[in-house]
Amino acid sequence: MKILITGVCGFVGSTLAEGLLEQVEGLRVTGIDNLMRPGAETNRTRIERLGVEFTHGDLRSASDVAGLPACDWVIDAAANPSVLAGLSGPQSSRLLFEHNLAGFGNVLEYCKAHKAGMMLLSSSRVYSIPALAAIPLRVRDQAFTLDAAAPLPCGLTLNGIGGNFSTAAPVSLYGATKLASEIMALEYGAAYDFPVWVTRCGLLAGAGQFGTAAQGIVAFWVNAHLRRRPIRYIGFDGAGYQTRDAFHPRDLAALMVAQMRTARTGGQRVYTAGGGPTNTISLAQLTAWCDSRFGRHTPTADPEPRTYDIPWMVMDNSEAARDFGWQVNIPLPTILKGIAQHAGQHPDWLEKSHA
Repeated sequence: MKILITGVCGFVGSTLAEGLLEQVEGLRVTGIDNLMRPGAETNRTRIERLGVEFTHGDLRSASDVAGLPACDWVIDAAANPSVLAGLSGPQSSRLLFEHNLAGFGNVLEYCKAHKAGMMLLSSSRVYSIPALAAIPLRVRDQAFTLDAAAPLPCGLTLNGIGGNFSTAAPVSLYGATKLASEIMALEYGAAYDFPVWVTRCGLLAGAGQFGTAAQGIVAFWVNAHLRRRPIRYIGFDGAGYQTRDAFHPRDLAALMVAQMRTARTGGQRVYTAGGGPTNTISLAQLTAWCDSRFGRHTPTADPEPRTYDIPWMVMDNSEAARDFGWQVNIPLPTILKGIAQHAGQHPDWLEKSHA
């Protein structure tokens, strides 16, 4: 089997390549990346040592994509991943559209030409911001958690947010590009007869992730805490109670292997995957973890709300467990320990990330 990974030099793309090569015997991996992200060259060296066939190209260029070798599956890990993308700069919204939609259209044309299956990494941010803001929450142990005594909206259970939670606008410009990509992928697959799997991913985190305040927040927080850089609790009264689940791309790789090996052609194609209720952490809890490891470093409080921020996001893995026997195997403490060790070994990591 041969797989093409777009965005292969990003943290997720490169870690998926590594994990898939370990899990699938005889697998060949090819990848494309435009190397725009700071630090991407570091991952290029690593994946080429693993035997990944690398192409330096831009998905926005139809000829770059058309020139790629034929593969059985495409894993789309290329996108501007920041929920704040498109909000600042005169051309930023156009760039978001070009990278996340126009470029993805060229990838779908590739799938059409080669009958390659599509594995789309979508996002938890396809969900309605007003609906997310209305989730009943309470504070426990310096973190927002579900108020189990209150009625829960459709698509939300104590296991987290599922695929049928509201996607009504607004979802953010970034979220809209991912939701549109889901629809186009499913329509292309139906029209041109190739399999499509869509996975709405929660927060992905691990050692080697490029971290900024807008993306890769766990890696950014740990590195910034260690280096005594400024860190802020933004919004939600400046308390740091905003909470996310987190999981490692190696666990995501295991889900993708199970999906690719599934013979069924119909039925559900969109799944949610994340750390789930057992792999959750708030910024305040993450700070406490860093304090215990590196010594105390206090964030500043900035209670002013920021566009698109939400208080709580935990993904429901029940359907992925039911249909693919999938579960998260790497616990959050292991992920945090790995990030901290990497931060200690790479004192210039924030500079490489352009944080």
